[in-house]
Amino acid sequence: MTKGSGQDLPPLDTLRVFEIAGRELSFTRAAERLFVTQSAVSKQIGTLESAMGLSLFERKTRSLKLTQAGERLLRATETSLATLREAFADLRAGDEPIVTLTCTPAFASFWLIPRLNAFRRLNPGVDIRISADTRIVDLERGRFDAAVRHLPDRSAPAGALQIAGGAVIAVCSPNLLKTVHALKKPQDLTHHVLLDYVDEARHLPWLSWSVWLEAAGLVDLRPLGRVEFNQYESAIRAAVDGQGVALATRGLVENLLDSGALVTPLPQRYSNPRSYFLLISQRGAGNPAVAVFHQWMQSAADLAKSESPGLPGDSRRPP
Repeated sequence: MTKGSGQDLPPLDTLRVFEIAGRELSFTRAAERLFVTQSAVSKQIGTLESAMGLSLFERKTRSLKLTQAGERLLRATETSLATLREAFADLRAGDEPIVTLTCTPAFASFWLIPRLNAFRRLNPGVDIRISADTRIVDLERGRFDAAVRHLPDRSAPAGALQIAGGAVIAVCSPNLLKTVHALKKPQDLTHHVLLDYVDEARHLPWLSWSVWLEAAGLVDLRPLGRVEFNQYESAIRAAVDGQGVALATRGLVENLLDSGALVTPLPQRYSNPRSYFLLISQRGAGNPAVAVFHQWMQSAADLAKSESPGLPGDSRRPP
């Protein structure tokens, strides 16, 4: 294959290896996921770079970084392989009733998965395919029937079904409250570790401890420690494990509160301008299985809201 031939493509295996290596930014971790050796991954990447006549990675002593060409190819590869996987799955499934859903890992883990058994019991003939990813995919071009998106309430599109929202609350494991240091008022946080979700795009400032402490009039509070996470799911998991106190949207973690895995030790609650909404694509609108899923999601959301206790102070909002 020569550079610039215009019609040739590299072998599909090399693109698959590149996709994983590009996501992991590590040949070693890519090798572990592919169950091959690190040298095999390196060789495949080298083959791809030779075929293109371009460097895809900046190789440093202890790290990898995508070049500009690598970033462009990774975006194209992820989109193309996702389309191929969806098409293959659709063709293999034939006319079986299937709903393909895209949502965030946090929504899948904390809201949807705990309720899926109930859906399966009511609809044993309908299969659900969940793509949990923090990236927002094009609902029409991504070949999905439906999506759950975290949107501002005021800008949710017509026909969107509100699934979960509610106040922002401080949560922790009940085991954490068995320590010698009480946690009954915000000032008590000085004796605890804050589990902070770092939203680099600043789309969710109300889930930041700095904003919460400012709203509580405790800008100068110094906690026992801080642990920062770039994934919301990880912060909540750490709270469940008893590693500290996190901030959460009540509607998303209701299942964890009901089970006793999390508790709300502080009375302060603040309103959240966003909720999780179910959106149906044009493709999904013509799928009878999607109609069944939509009706079940509405029932499950209504049930969760009816069982949620009143939250005094929800009208307050962080600055």
